[in-house]
Amino acid sequence: MTISDLIQYEPAPGVRLYAAETGMALTFGYCLADVAAKTALIIDAPQHTDEIFGQLCEREGYVVAAILLTHTHWDHTAAAAALKRRLGAPLYVHSADEYRLTEPNKHTVWALPFEIEPAEANFYLENGSILTFGRFSIEVRHTPGHTEGGICFVEHKLGLIFSGDTLFAGSIGRTDLPGGNMDELLDSIRRELLILPDSIEVFPGHGDPTDIGAERCGNPFLR
Repeated sequence: MTISDLIQYEPAPGVRLYAAETGMALTFGYCLADVAAKTALIIDAPQHTDEIFGQLCEREGYVVAAILLTHTHWDHTAAAAALKRRLGAPLYVHSADEYRLTEPNKHTVWALPFEIEPAEANFYLENGSILTFGRFSIEVRHTPGHTEGGICFVEHKLGLIFSGDTLFAGSIGRTDLPGGNMDELLDSIRRELLILPDSIEVFPGHGDPTDIGAERCGNPFLR
C-alpha cells in the first residue's frame, strides 16, 4: 500500500481523515488532520503505517501531536515503535494493555513471520479523559471485553468514533483471545457507545465504517 491508496474522508470543512488498511490482518490505522493548522493525530499503528503515514505527513507538512492506541493486539501496534520514532510523537495507551506493547512477541497468540519491535508508552489513557490537540477534542471511553484495556476514541464535534476492535459494522470484537470477555464487551458497548447519538460515525479497526444508529438497530449481537 502507498499513500495514493489511502481512503480519504472530510468529516468537516478543513478536516481530513485518512484511512490505511494494511498488514497481514488488513487492519485500519487512521490519520485525522487539521489541514490549515497542519496538525494531525494517528489512531492505531498497523504494519507499514510508519511508511504510509510518515510519507503522508512529510508530503502534507502535518505535525503529529499524538499516536493513540485503541488496544495492543499486534495487528494494531506492529508499527508503533517505528511511527513514534519517525514522527517524534508521544504514544498513548491504557495501562491494562501496556504489557503487549512492551513485550509484543510474547503475546501474539500464534507465531508470526516477523518480529515486532517493543514500544514504550508516554502517557496512559483513562476513562472519561478529554484529550485536546488543537481543534480536536478526543474523549476516552474505556471499553474492555476484546482486551482488558480496550479504548474507543470519540470526537463529539466531528461526530466520529474510532472503535478499534470493540464494535464493527454488523459485528463486535472477538472475545476468545487472552483478556477477552463476551459479557464485559457487550456491557462496554451498551454503556459507552449505544448511549451516543445515532448519527455518530464509527470507524473500526477492520471492515467498513458504520454509525451508531445502524448498529443499535441491526447489529445481531446487540439485540
